[in-house]
Amino acid sequence: MQFKDIIGQDNFKEKLIHGVQKNKISHAQLFTGDAGYGALGLSIAYAQYVLCLDKKKNDSCGTCSSCLKINKLQHPDLHFSFPTVQIESKTSNPFLSHWREQVKKNPYFTLFDWTQIIDIKGRQPIISVWESEDIQRKLTLTSYEGGYKVMIIWMADKMNSQCSNKILKILEEPPNKTIFLLVSQDNEILLDTIKSRCQILHLNRVDNAAIKLHLKTKYQLDQEQSESIASFSEGNIIKALELINIDEQEGSLCDDFIGLMRSSYKKNVVEMMNWAEDMAQIGKERQKLFLIYCSHMLRQCIIKNYGSIDHVKVSESELSFINKFSPFINGNNIREFMKSIDDAYYQLDRNANPKILFTLICFQSMRLLHKA
Repeated sequence: MQFKDIIGQDNFKEKLIHGVQKNKISHAQLFTGDAGYGALGLSIAYAQYVLCLDKKKNDSCGTCSSCLKINKLQHPDLHFSFPTVQIESKTSNPFLSHWREQVKKNPYFTLFDWTQIIDIKGRQPIISVWESEDIQRKLTLTSYEGGYKVMIIWMADKMNSQCSNKILKILEEPPNKTIFLLVSQDNEILLDTIKSRCQILHLNRVDNAAIKLHLKTKYQLDQEQSESIASFSEGNIIKALELINIDEQEGSLCDDFIGLMRSSYKKNVVEMMNWAEDMAQIGKERQKLFLIYCSHMLRQCIIKNYGSIDHVKVSESELSFINKFSPFINGNNIREFMKSIDDAYYQLDRNANPKILFTLICFQSMRLLHKA
């Protein structure tokens, strides 16, 4: 995996490359940020650059023996640790083939996605003390290629207390030419003593322009589609990919949102009930995505009303509707609107009846629009 494969985050790429070129490589680095910002992929691309035998100015070569091994995630000096549960083994080793398959398929995934892949049946995944002992064992081995040994710990915030303390001791006295790359979504959970020994990279949301370019080049989306998805994703690649996966025949989220608001404003109960019936028939994941989209559009209305039109992040067709609709969203109803959407998402996630849920949203929207 090369830096060019990571969407956006150009400032961090330059910083990491510059550190290697100046031979200023910290033995412990913490990549922190939402899974959709690309911390895991960035850490692997960095490891590949460090281990590359023919480094280029802005990236690893991608063709040397080291790069080819890392592309398969099978380099003997690159190790991975990640949350699992104790089944036949107390370490993550039995899940390594699943891990490689998922990372090669798509390095943008959440802990929930990972638990679905390894099918742990509701159990809480952790990085245990036995995992830390396995990490220590791997890093005491001599480097196969005479360079650095790299250990990537994904979801380091899932280390239990015993594991954290053992990792801390390793960080305090690291083996020679060893690099720890910790990837975490919630670094507040990590021990302060671990964080104090790490160079911390707080990843930002991915730039909209980078997401749009990626959507157009890889998925052949047109300008309108790419702008809409990029603005709605709010810098999160995982959210953008979820939008792409929506079946086109189910219609756009924008059309569904407009249908809800227009029928509710007109107090047309027949249209409202038909809309709720249609929404109840689509897949659960798209229903959840629609509710997230509702929150996004309502926020953009508030930004339009109280901020600047330049800060509204929507496509042209969405902006056309917002210009007409935003006067009906203000301080009198926005809190209740957002709460009704959040509550609906919570209930839907717990298998509430979708027809009843979306019918309720219609009547709540009707009341709140006329409250404005």
